[in-house]
Amino acid sequence: MRLQIRHKTEYRYAAPVAYSIQTLRLSPRAHAGLAILGWRVEADGRRDLPSYVDGYGNLVHCHSVNRRHDSVSLSVEGEVETTDSAGVLRGQAETLPPSFFLRQTALTQPDAAIAAMADNAARGRTALDSLHDLMSAVHEQLEYQTGRTDTTTPASEALRQGAGVCADHAHVFIAGARHLGLPARYVGGYLWTGADGQEYQASHAWAEAYVPDLGWVGFDPANRLCPTDAYVRTAVGLDYHAAAPASGVWRGDSSETLAVRVAVTAAVGAQ
Repeated sequence: MRLQIRHKTEYRYAAPVAYSIQTLRLSPRAHAGLAILGWRVEADGRRDLPSYVDGYGNLVHCHSVNRRHDSVSLSVEGEVETTDSAGVLRGQAETLPPSFFLRQTALTQPDAAIAAMADNAARGRTALDSLHDLMSAVHEQLEYQTGRTDTTTPASEALRQGAGVCADHAHVFIAGARHLGLPARYVGGYLWTGADGQEYQASHAWAEAYVPDLGWVGFDPANRLCPTDAYVRTAVGLDYHAAAPASGVWRGDSSETLAVRVAVTAAVGAQ
């Protein structure tokens, strides 16, 4: 499938600030299921942003403004060609061993409820079957609702509330998988929903778990399915904070608002 992606992020400051810097994890890296036909990251019209590959293997761009300003505009436009691999990730350069992704974080620390959910999913089943059952359990116990959580909400709190967004679904799944001794990581990226041209206020998130004799496999608890050719992965990490599409700091006596618009379209004749 050939997909076209537009992602615009705008930071606005109530009063001009003296300095700001953003770290952008908005660029996919090619693997067996993903060919990049074109990709451009801009910030305030600049295309020559410095970049590097971080410890997780993510391509990261940086943008800084060292003068008084009241807004920052970030823009991504790209086109990719995807192939359905039933959720199995192949041909991706890995910088860390799977065991690294057994580490729990503040966002993924399991409580008794998550542990019980994971143990029930694993009862007498193979690792792959356990993960599929865990994905279904997270989907059933966590209703998709915006406004109930934010980027600092831990998995245990989201599950207690019984509601959250795709990042929360991913965190609960990751916490449960790690509790079972299965490496799992957070994945940020894009999803084609079939609604061409429709704009969303966020990109998408899911998880990957390492299955013995199979490798990394994607699981999207928010939609209860393994990623298909409608998914484009852009960053991975232990949790949201390590794979956030954009993060940064600013200096000044002000307040900040953030607006995000994301649209994913299937190229005509490419479905």
